[in-house]
Amino acid sequence: MQTNWRLFKVYLLAGTFTFSGGMAMLPVIERELCQKSHLISQQDLYEYTTLAQTFPGVIALTNACFVGKKINGTSGMFVAGLGAILPAFVLMSAATALYQQLPQTGLILNILTGIRAASAGLLFSAAFTLARYNLRDVGSILLALICFGCTLFNLLSAPSLIILAASVGLLLGSRQQKERD
Repeated sequence: MQTNWRLFKVYLLAGTFTFSGGMAMLPVIERELCQKSHLISQQDLYEYTTLAQTFPGVIALTNACFVGKKINGTSGMFVAGLGAILPAFVLMSAATALYQQLPQTGLILNILTGIRAASAGLLFSAAFTLARYNLRDVGSILLALICFGCTLFNLLSAPSLIILAASVGLLLGSRQQKERD
């Protein structure tokens, strides 16, 4: 029960105080679950975060389900998932109701500008952390750069890039297996 409460609280707080989605939550989750509580290893957290990005749907929820399941089984999966989506549900419900009444200039605009800047910093931090974990050889680095370029210049869609990268990974893996044999 205490572990479930911890999972719920970590994902609730991460979802409440980080903007820009699941990737921006990674530094908060890592600090709380890996460094402070030692409930999951950094390697497992990064693995599940990488996996969460490859599945359709909300990254924060998918990550919460993977991590919660690893830490405390099915009940951990449900409470972490609830903690991850509850802030977005409440905040989006309130924002939808209030957005038209808020002035789009002055103080509110300045606050939103600051939040967007902080969100970009959190996303860069998460991307850097995942890159350090996932990009360990020249082939992976080149593939990541090619995918980044294709995304930046809008050359291929995300599903196409995922299929292409999976195919390249399959080819490289089978080639490495043949070399070992």
